Amino acid sequence: MSRKLSITLILDNIRSVHNVGSLFRSGECFGVTDMYLCGTTPTPIDRFGRARPDMAKVALGAETLVNWEYFPTTEQAIQTFCTKNPAGLIIGLEQGEGATLLPMQSQIAATHIALVVGEETKGLPPEIQSLCDQIWEIPQWGEKESLNVSNAGAIALYEIRRIMI
Repeated sequence: MSRKLSITLILDNIRSVHNVGSLFRSGECFGVTDMYLCGTTPTPIDRFGRARPDMAKVALGAETLVNWEYFPTTEQAIQTFCTKNPAGLIIGLEQGEGATLLPMQSQIAATHIALVVGEETKGLPPEIQSLCDQIWEIPQWGEKESLNVSNAGAIALYEIRRIMI
């Protein structure tokens, strides 16, 4: 028996239009219901009301299939998620002490989940991490310190789907 699950993907100041397009595409593939684009994160529609062909080229139409909303700050986006989903779970994706390494060995019972991913070079700032119920980290074995944000987001979305009960 499967249950209804909603996933909101919150993008905190993602700078690259290509990363945003890729996250739209991965998000649609993993059943993201809403994307909250925050701060400097580019939106599928530019400030003149035109569709962004550079995003569409990467998203391959997913930017038209996933509901999205712009927020000036990530705090506002998280507050909106919490208001809409009082029993929702907020997961931040970041490396650091206290983070839970993926893959998860347990399951999650929440039906409304927000995944928050941060800016490409700085990650999630501490003030955003403090608003999260859990912090997840993707283990790495190479010399590079981190994955591209769109790749990391896709891995975390897969993990959310994998461990849902």
